[in-house]
Amino acid sequence: MGPGAASIQTRISTLAVCAAALAGGIAGCGGASDNGVAAKSPDGIVTAASNAVSGVKSVHVSGSLLSGGSPITLDLTLVAGKGGGGQMAVNGLSFRLIDVGQVVYINGSDAFWSRIGGSSAVQLFHGKWLRAPANGQFASIASLTNVQTLFNKLLSSHGTLAKGPTSTVAGQKAVAVVDTTKGGTLYVATTGQPYPVQIAKSGSQGGRIVFDRYNESTSLSAPANAIDVSKLR
Repeated sequence: MGPGAASIQTRISTLAVCAAALAGGIAGCGGASDNGVAAKSPDGIVTAASNAVSGVKSVHVSGSLLSGGSPITLDLTLVAGKGGGGQMAVNGLSFRLIDVGQVVYINGSDAFWSRIGGSSAVQLFHGKWLRAPANGQFASIASLTNVQTLFNKLLSSHGTLAKGPTSTVAGQKAVAVVDTTKGGTLYVATTGQPYPVQIAKSGSQGGRIVFDRYNESTSLSAPANAIDVSKLR
């Protein structure tokens, strides 16, 4: 369907792999009364957070980090059992993302499409959405919009844990859990549900990701007239 079609798919796949690095470090909000989580062991705190998020209906994820020296930012709303959507940027190249009904939709800036597939990609996708199955080469991007997949990676992929102090983080009282092996700190709400509030990490792979707006009502819908990636072959 025009020059550079194959390279467009290849470069989008490469971007998906880069975006998958986000799953290594992400974090929400609570209510009013003390939930007792701060008195637990570090592993007990993570277990409590894991149990709490198992029933989450929706969550807002935002922040930025470095992955392999590449700056990544995201602002996504995730809906359990449905998908998610919002805005992302990798190396300053921004794109909108919607994952609904096991289908991924991407709407990139002209600079984004130019980097992916040159001027032919800009002409093809300017102001339009790309439609593709949420598996295969797009599985990494799709995983970022799956609430339980994201939380499972967040709360299970860690080394030795140590409990830190209780403080106010992103406007929420939270207790810190430090990964002394891999680095990074998870903050878990000490009031209301023990939801993850934030993950922060310093260094070359550092950044800060915040989780908030838990269980707010939100809707997702597929954009009309998207270009099917299978038609580019």
